[in-house]
Amino acid sequence: MFSYIKGTIEAKLSDYIILETGGIGYKIFMSPTAIEKLDELGTEKKIYTYLRVREDDVSIYGFVTEEELRMFELLIGVSGIGAKGAVSILSNITPTSFALAVISNDVAKIKSLPGIGVKTAQRIILELKDKLKTENAIDSKDNEDVEKIKQINAEESKKVEAIAALQVLGYNRKEIDKALEKIDNNLSVEDIIKKGLNNLARQ
Repeated sequence: MFSYIKGTIEAKLSDYIILETGGIGYKIFMSPTAIEKLDELGTEKKIYTYLRVREDDVSIYGFVTEEELRMFELLIGVSGIGAKGAVSILSNITPTSFALAVISNDVAKIKSLPGIGVKTAQRIILELKDKLKTENAIDSKDNEDVEKIKQINAEESKKVEAIAALQVLGYNRKEIDKALEKIDNNLSVEDIIKKGLNNLARQ
């Protein structure tokens, strides 16, 4: 319903702000980290928003950037993670760092976030990894992490091509995975296939 709300910051509390526009004061829930980034009271600000509607509650959640909003929407789509849990996660890690942790299967980093155990971290990776393999889901300002994500995606793309080629030659996925296990993903697709064939011949 609301893509964003632009108005004057009238109040900043621990977990929400009041943003006034058109004579209406909107109570917008935000992470403490995001609230700290906001300007002083009385200044105008655009807040990206998500309207959460439940039988007994209608709440607005706010974000400083569109990347945070997109990450929030992905997180609440994971089974077992609610709106408050998603806000807590975003308060402790940037969208890009979170995306990198998911794509690189960094269970330890995700598990270190508040309220996240091993099983939840594994579920987050399982449900979000494919969705996060796009530049649109990450914050382009975090250049170092963005480059890491691009590299991971490029390497996995070449591996997928190599697997498909070897399957066409009649090998099954279990054989292929074992053959490609220790091959450098920085090689070209052609070289990955050649080395994979050599390993398959030894199996």
